[in-house]
Amino acid sequence: MENLVSVIIPNRNGGTTIGKCLAAAQASQHGNFEIIVVDDGSEDNSIEVIELYPCKLVRLEQHGGAAQARNAGAARSRGRILFFTDADCLLQPDTLALAASTLALEGSNAIIGGTYTPAPHDRRFFSRFQSIFINFFETRHAPAADYIATHALAMDASVFRGNRGFAEGVRPILEDVEFSHRLRRAGCRLVMNPAIQVQHIFNYSLVRSLRNAFTKSLYWTGYAIGNRDLLADSGTASAGLKLNVLVFAGNAGLLSGFVLTGKMILLAFMALALAFDLFVNRGLLLAYRRAEGLGFALVAALYYLLLYPLAVGAGAIAGMLRHLFSSPLRPRENR
Repeated sequence: MENLVSVIIPNRNGGTTIGKCLAAAQASQHGNFEIIVVDDGSEDNSIEVIELYPCKLVRLEQHGGAAQARNAGAARSRGRILFFTDADCLLQPDTLALAASTLALEGSNAIIGGTYTPAPHDRRFFSRFQSIFINFFETRHAPAADYIATHALAMDASVFRGNRGFAEGVRPILEDVEFSHRLRRAGCRLVMNPAIQVQHIFNYSLVRSLRNAFTKSLYWTGYAIGNRDLLADSGTASAGLKLNVLVFAGNAGLLSGFVLTGKMILLAFMALALAFDLFVNRGLLLAYRRAEGLGFALVAALYYLLLYPLAVGAGAIAGMLRHLFSSPLRPRENR
């Protein structure tokens, strides 16, 4: 169907969020869409919640991962446009209309991306920190993008099928990065439209925030080493974040040296490194101020500079070790 948008949502034990996700999708202002939920072997009450909403439910008996679930949803879709999002994301009323119009403007060979709203669904500090962080880094080079994340990805269905969909054997949480890079090599254009937004349900505590930073860094590092772009300025895996981790590690070494030797010059070097870090990451810190005010921005800056890089750096080291001592996962093409 010419203007039909197929909204594809993978779900794995998302009983606490999938209802909100489906209610938001159903309230879309775009007049012609279908909603397909692929339950990936959930063990909670997800099915009971999903069945309360007018959508097509596809059930996978065994847990196969988000890539397999998205491919299963696409295989059962009827729309010319596929829109991928997640079970903990809330479409805005204009999300689908903006995605469809952007794809029509850019052409069928474009992969259209959106991002998170700066304000998350919950108001916890670490949720607000993360939502602004992702919004800023995903959109700062718009309309250019190194990858399009599957929390808001729109594309022509024939292009998706012609490129065999998502690879089902890549490292967890990176199927959209591999997909983006593979389709770009095939001649597709990656286009980011910052106006296309979904609101994420984070519910992040300090522990969950640090665990997320560690996990993403672990898998991203292994993928980036294999892709030979470890130092690339790529979305949330930005050059600014990588510099922040290096400055943190360097300043930890300088501080240790000062404690052992008492040489004041080491503190001067620390101050210079921190000033350079602040300068490079000034855009992110200003984004925190614009979104949440000066007080929030100051606390966010302290967290970003003094604690967040510890989790990211630990994940990077673990990713390097994992890459060195284990066989890398190879993408499994879909037949």
